Amino acid sequence: MTLLSIDDLVVEHRTPGRPTVRAVAGVGLTVAKGEVVGLVGESGCGKSTLARAVCGLHPAAGGSITFDGRAVTPLGLRRRTLTGIQMVFQDPYSSLNPRRRAGDQIADGLRAGGGPGTPADLLERVGLPRDFAARHPHELSGGQRQRVAIARALAASPRLLIGDEPISSLDASAQSQVATLMRDLAVDSGAGLLFISHDLSVVRLIADRIAVMYLGKMVEVGATETVWNDPQHPYTQALLSAIPHPDALGNLPAELPGDVPDPADPPSGCRFHARCPHAMDVCGVREPDFGPAACWLHAPALP
Repeated sequence: MTLLSIDDLVVEHRTPGRPTVRAVAGVGLTVAKGEVVGLVGESGCGKSTLARAVCGLHPAAGGSITFDGRAVTPLGLRRRTLTGIQMVFQDPYSSLNPRRRAGDQIADGLRAGGGPGTPADLLERVGLPRDFAARHPHELSGGQRQRVAIARALAASPRLLIGDEPISSLDASAQSQVATLMRDLAVDSGAGLLFISHDLSVVRLIADRIAVMYLGKMVEVGATETVWNDPQHPYTQALLSAIPHPDALGNLPAELPGDVPDPADPPSGCRFHARCPHAMDVCGVREPDFGPAACWLHAPALP
């Protein structure tokens, strides 16, 4: 059953005196109950903006977001209609209150969502000692702080958990542990998980499906192993080729040519065509329809 449905979503950033940036430009995506969807792409492609719109933290300029059958609207003061969506942010030291003990912050989630148990129970559930409830964030390591942030999110009994680059600030030894923990906790509770990351190796480890974004557009969505083993879009292929492989030959990963275009002035047609090794004349004129991938290479017939 579909839990989250995003349809033709548009999100804009407006700054006085500057061009409007369309950070999300007509994106569609779904997340089912108990499903883990990995959202990947380069920095600045709109992943975090999409996540914030889903949580009601950023208004949509167009399209729609539906959560559990209800439209998502911008979050306001004293509104608790989106308690069922909880986000784990990138930097736990910024998202946690440095003046409050871990247990007190987890208790906020329990009061908001009415979940069972105590802060100590939730700490134990995420793999931390129960007595960590008395500690402040500065007394914890980065990985421990992120586990506290996950416990706080779980305290509200969410039906959708969003991880916005939740492992990028952690050391390599903690990244896969935290990612796997989030997947297991979400799936065990029947919740959906939208996991945002630039690390495709970790996403492959935990996700049922992978969605690839480029410059505000979704360019490919598919089952994880299908996307990993047979990527259809040239941008997805470039992302996978940039992953280091321990082949003992000393070969460096392939580098994606060119720079990311200015999102305030995106290219016409396919937004990736200026960096694409397979670009055709039509690519710079018309935007491709979304099939197995948003690419003219897979069009049944060129216009």
